[in-house]
Amino acid sequence: MFVNFWQLKKTILFWRKILAVTLVSSLVIPGTGNQRVIAQTMDYCQLSSSVIQEKENLRLSALRGNQDAENRYQKLLQQHAQQLEVCRRQTWPQNQGIWLRLYPCDVQPGAVDKILDHIVNKGYNQVYLEVFYDGQVLLPVANNRTPWPSVIRTPGAEKVDLLATTIQKGRERGLKVYAWMFTINFGYTYAQRQDREQAIARNGKGQTSLYVVDDGAQVFIDPYNNQAKTDYYLMVQEVVRRRPDGILFDYVRFPRQSGTDSIATKVSDLWLFTPASQEALFRRAQNSKGLELIQRFIRKGYITAGDIVEVDKLYPQEDEPLWQGRIVPSEKSLLTPTQKQPILQTELWFLAVAHAMQGILDFVAIASYPAQQQRIPSGVVFFPEGNQTFGQGYDSRLQPWDRFPNTLEWHPMSYATCGNANCIAAQVQRVLSTAKPGTQVIPALAGKWGEPMSNRPSLETQMQALKQFSSQISGVSHFAYSWQHPEHDSDRKFCNAR
Repeated sequence: MFVNFWQLKKTILFWRKILAVTLVSSLVIPGTGNQRVIAQTMDYCQLSSSVIQEKENLRLSALRGNQDAENRYQKLLQQHAQQLEVCRRQTWPQNQGIWLRLYPCDVQPGAVDKILDHIVNKGYNQVYLEVFYDGQVLLPVANNRTPWPSVIRTPGAEKVDLLATTIQKGRERGLKVYAWMFTINFGYTYAQRQDREQAIARNGKGQTSLYVVDDGAQVFIDPYNNQAKTDYYLMVQEVVRRRPDGILFDYVRFPRQSGTDSIATKVSDLWLFTPASQEALFRRAQNSKGLELIQRFIRKGYITAGDIVEVDKLYPQEDEPLWQGRIVPSEKSLLTPTQKQPILQTELWFLAVAHAMQGILDFVAIASYPAQQQRIPSGVVFFPEGNQTFGQGYDSRLQPWDRFPNTLEWHPMSYATCGNANCIAAQVQRVLSTAKPGTQVIPALAGKWGEPMSNRPSLETQMQALKQFSSQISGVSHFAYSWQHPEHDSDRKFCNAR
């Protein structure tokens, strides 16, 4: 008998696909009378509306004390966790995270369950939970040894630990829960402490970030200040004690400024005018001539040929002024002070900028150490354009992300707006081309499923644009839960709904 092998192959492939979809996308449990399909994944591992509604009905019944509903709800959570794991393993990206902020209202019974169910329903298997932001920390009042007030300050809820609760409930649903923390931005409450005044960063115009950031809430610290480092380190230790699945450090930079101030072109634009930062800068001098010129440059913003002459007279026993990183070609010693002046001034400018950036790098190294000790992954969140140069000027944020080590996850906030996804993909491409081999790059996208938002295309369109990098990227995150569920987010701010 003649066998059409081509038709047979197509038939086998067809049924193999059907079986795979059935195994991955459906879960069957006994029902009353017949077995029912209770969960089915859609694109991006999202659940169907009927399954979502059934799970929500069970959650609400369980909340009212129905024990049978509670048992069925818990069983369904386990099944969805297993389904999510299988689907994400076979669907790009393998890790899909969402950014989440909790409110005091979320201490209500069932509130965190509802949020995390929404997250699983959308196919996410990671949550980036905001733990330190706007000068508040998500630690219980009764166990908060940090200088910052707790997010939850509701009377009677002093021992409620939403961080620990969310980690536990997330894991029950197959979610990895990362702690997302502001870093150099310590928040307005920190600036109100008179005993922390020296820790607040200042520029050469006598300003703190309160004067240059519109919302008046962002307070950036001097990363060289020992008090600031101690305060932050203590907070990270408390967070690590809750054993999150990872920690993300955001605001790893200086303030973003506007207009002409968006580019730092002179030393007074830099956030170096605090005792700790200047002392650390002066220690970079490698001889007396170098120290004297650094001090004059910081004090005046420039040096003159006359300064060079004076310094030569002060320290005749030394040859060239020296500081870390400065290499002096032999021919430079033959130049006159007038010829040396523009060279030395440029080198001093680069030294000041490098010093400011190094403070950020050192602070991140200290901040991530408690997590590394516990083998908890750490990551840095940054703007792909935050490290740009403009001639001899620098983006005012001075965000040296290209110098972050590849032992940290890189989370570039790819938020470009151009009406389509091309500029977003270009930002990701820039990061990938800069990252050293072995760097885990996990782009963060801003948007909403199913519709454009804020001149950005839908998340589906953005994800499709990033799929070209699927061999280099296995994780993507979405900002934010509040954008996905704006009505629910608004209700939670005012305790209007469970």
